[in-house]
Amino acid sequence: MSIRLSGQDSGRGTFSQRHLALNHHERQERFYPLKRFQELSGGAPSIGSFEVINSTLSEAGVLGFEFGFSTATQKHLVLWEAQFGDFANGAQVHIDQFLVSSESKWGQHSGLVLLLPHGYEGQGPEHSSARLERFLQLAAEGNIVVAYPSSGAQHFHLLRRQGELAAKRPLVVMTPKSLLRLPEAGSSVEQLSSGCFQNIIAEKFGNKKSPAGATFFLSGKVYYDVKKKLEQVASEIKGKSFTLCRVEQLYPFPADDLQSVIKDAVEGKCYWVQEEPENMGAWRYIEPRFRRELGVQLEYIGREASASTAAGSAKRHALEQANIVQGVVEAIVRG
Repeated sequence: MSIRLSGQDSGRGTFSQRHLALNHHERQERFYPLKRFQELSGGAPSIGSFEVINSTLSEAGVLGFEFGFSTATQKHLVLWEAQFGDFANGAQVHIDQFLVSSESKWGQHSGLVLLLPHGYEGQGPEHSSARLERFLQLAAEGNIVVAYPSSGAQHFHLLRRQGELAAKRPLVVMTPKSLLRLPEAGSSVEQLSSGCFQNIIAEKFGNKKSPAGATFFLSGKVYYDVKKKLEQVASEIKGKSFTLCRVEQLYPFPADDLQSVIKDAVEGKCYWVQEEPENMGAWRYIEPRFRRELGVQLEYIGREASASTAAGSAKRHALEQANIVQGVVEAIVRG
């Protein structure tokens, strides 16, 4: 399988996650470490080619090209990365007219991957949200896959699965920013070399033989914010049982995987936790599916509805984020 990645500063890695291209400071040459696999294999066809391109700051032009390339080259894993997930706005016409609907309209298949950095870090409204809600609103008839992986291994297995799929569908990935440097989000060599992508990851805390208590469903970075807070208030929640369930694939909705978690949650309340405003993120997509497909009434913990994706003040951001994780603590204490 051959791999092609393009994006704004993808060679270096916008958030230092790859360093796919190394610059020699004296000879002004570039070295691509992953291309060495081709050389070491003696050009074996099974290895394929690897290509990374620093594109111009033109989301519409570049995404449009990569979409077309992906429809004509089914044996490539084609990826396009936005410098910030918000910047995909500039290519929204291609997303609406082609990416999510070309199979339905023309029977045209694409396996294009959109890597959209997403996460509320206090950087303001143009550097926080990849507009997860828009992709979930556009998702129907199995047209795309929308995922928010929370670890290095999950991210790797998701991309590997995409590359191996025979029936191609676009993949939209909320990729991390601060998690790239967070040790807890890292993965061992064994986790990378074995296993597969998990649609959900459920963890039960407290007395594992007792009823589950409150169950919190959440996706992405906010999981680590919540877990850090729970470690800080361990004495307050001592003796309480609760479950944290990361929903790693949002669409197609993993109803079958969630059934086992729901069975254990019959005696406790269920919550959806997100850092995006209430009218954004996954909430308005998730709530009706839990209610209709799983028979579960979710309560919401997150920011209030907002016209802007994020606050422009770092202090206000920190206060809002603290209120979210504190809301989880209070729900556990209440049972």
